[in-house]
Amino acid sequence: MNTLFITGTDTDAGKTYVSRLLLTGFAIHQKSAIGLKPIAAGADADGKNADAKVLQSLSAVTMPYDMVNPILLQAPVAPHLAAVREGKTLDFAVLDQQIADTAVLGVSMRLIEGAGGWLLPVSDSLYLADWVVQRQLPVVLVVGMKLGCLNHAMLTARELRRSGVTVLGWVANVIDPEMLLLDDNIADLTKRLPWPRLAIVPYQQTASDELAAQLAAAVLQQLP
Repeated sequence: MNTLFITGTDTDAGKTYVSRLLLTGFAIHQKSAIGLKPIAAGADADGKNADAKVLQSLSAVTMPYDMVNPILLQAPVAPHLAAVREGKTLDFAVLDQQIADTAVLGVSMRLIEGAGGWLLPVSDSLYLADWVVQRQLPVVLVVGMKLGCLNHAMLTARELRRSGVTVLGWVANVIDPEMLLLDDNIADLTKRLPWPRLAIVPYQQTASDELAAQLAAAVLQQLP
């Protein structure tokens, strides 16, 4: 089973939207895939996280919600702060158990969506990135295209390179259609980032099968 970790330059960079495209695209390429959200902050009226529910609905096999999202914090704030208020611990052992539980599902692709950006704190001294490094998961970086994204992207890229993880590529996700010099910013990042640009995702474009298939194909091409 191939496993991907989806990270972003910031909260609301578009990790879930890109994950949705990938799950749709993998299905088009006849690659059975599941989507996981180990840590989520923010519960809806159903007592579940909206992003995790999207991943659950698009997965190739039926999974209980707790298998998709084993750690759910109620407030839509930084998870480690929410955990303190809710008397919970963000334990890597829970994430390891999620890996073990889903390893027997018989799918070919496992997509794990992070929370926030790459350096998401889980305690006073640990970050979610530390777990990704421990597991040596290949990473897809989602860059939310808006003013300030060059700095966010390059800071994230520097830390990704320092960590030694494999980065399969990056996605330019247009979250601000009014961004000045949008094409120039994408071109600039394409020159600066040391990994292939996997796709440009237009603002609020309907998740077309064509775009999903192209993105999934680009990711599959980068896998060993």
